[in-house]
Amino acid sequence: MNIVKWLPIVLLTLPLMELAALIVVIVTFGLLWAIAAQALSSLVGLAVLRHAGGTHVSRVRAAFGDGSINALSADGRGSLTLFAGILMLVPGFITDVGGLLLLAAAPFLGTGRRAADDGIIDLAPEQWHQVNDREIADRRRGDAEH
Repeated sequence: MNIVKWLPIVLLTLPLMELAALIVVIVTFGLLWAIAAQALSSLVGLAVLRHAGGTHVSRVRAAFGDGSINALSADGRGSLTLFAGILMLVPGFITDVGGLLLLAAAPFLGTGRRAADDGIIDLAPEQWHQVNDREIADRRRGDAEH
């Protein structure tokens, strides 16, 4: 069956499943342990987004800032890590388990492409500068003469 048909059902039932999982965890381990586990998983999700998915997050911000989402590639390992971090940041034990599984499987589920194969080179802000079109044209003419 098509995933698009199942997505609304899953999104509507996920809060109920998360509530049931929370009740099971509270009954099994206690309220304080459940709260501590949720806080810890959110911190881990934040750390994943900050460190491992930081480059991909900056690409998403740049794509949305330019208004051109066409350049954003969502098929690399970075997007899997980003999605895993988002799942872990969302409160709930089911999404946390899903995020952990995705984070553990990300190296194996990636497309096998290296980061440099997508045509994007990530540089620190101090390593690049804006070049106007005239300078590029002048450089091309200079290269053609040599």
